[in-house]
Amino acid sequence: MANTYLANPVVSVGAATPGTALTGQAKAVTLTKVFEALEDTAFGDTARTYTKGLGNHTVTITFYNSYAATSTYATLSPLVGTKCFVSVKPVDDAIAATNPEFQLTNCYLESLDMVNGSLGELSEIEATFTGGTLVEDTTP
Repeated sequence: MANTYLANPVVSVGAATPGTALTGQAKAVTLTKVFEALEDTAFGDTARTYTKGLGNHTVTITFYNSYAATSTYATLSPLVGTKCFVSVKPVDDAIAATNPEFQLTNCYLESLDMVNGSLGELSEIEATFTGGTLVEDTTP
């Protein structure tokens, strides 16, 4: 039987660790581990080969927008154009090998939608954090 879980991530964002918990304002999160592919094909090879280059990880979070003093806009707006911190756990439980906390430090938030709304719908914004150092913490 496959191990599955019901998605209910925990999200924190800030200028530094531990960041501000924004789980209650987050709707979706995607964390992607990326390393640039550097071609190392040599004479005599019959196919292209690659080696791992620099990391260029991304975290994209969809938030419900709020202008309250400690909520989405107040937390994210000062981070635009700066290096910042994001942490994500798959579920709201203790950190463990089965529930790692992924921490992206010195990542960059390039832009932020300040207003995004349609008549009769909840306002949502999407923030994408790129670059930085990705750490997988499994220590309780």
